[in-house]
Amino acid sequence: MDTPTLITTSTLEYRDALPDGGGLLGLDLGTQTIGTAFCDAGWRIASPGKTLKRGKFGADKIALEVLIRERAIRGLVIGLPLNMDGSSGPRAQSSRAYARNLAALGLPILLWDERWSTSGAKRDLIAQDMSRAKRAERIDSAAAAVILQNAIDALAGGMF
Repeated sequence: MDTPTLITTSTLEYRDALPDGGGLLGLDLGTQTIGTAFCDAGWRIASPGKTLKRGKFGADKIALEVLIRERAIRGLVIGLPLNMDGSSGPRAQSSRAYARNLAALGLPILLWDERWSTSGAKRDLIAQDMSRAKRAERIDSAAAAVILQNAIDALAGGMF
């Protein structure tokens, strides 16, 4: 019997599932796009990746599998859009369902509270004096990088 893939919100459980570290893929799941970000094997720096057009899950999975192979990814970090009071709404449930579907990839998955990630990413892009049109193209991957950076900071720093 296959061992089920770890899907957790606990950095401790996630870190234990990846004792040797390894590259991680961060995802910001939008309704029309998926922002991606990558980090190094030592979990130091997260960088924005491609923004993928979201389609049927099968097509999304194939596109993600390509990124996982290209970058030798060992785990996934998926933004969990909780409500401001910390409760789960329909978007959080959708992210959890997406994570359950991605479990077929066999990689550990960390669901990371993404409250404020998009506003933080937008603030960073504005600080770079990026035009509104360029920000619109890059916001999802920039948000994925914020999500991933916050997660790896917690993983590397031992915050649980």
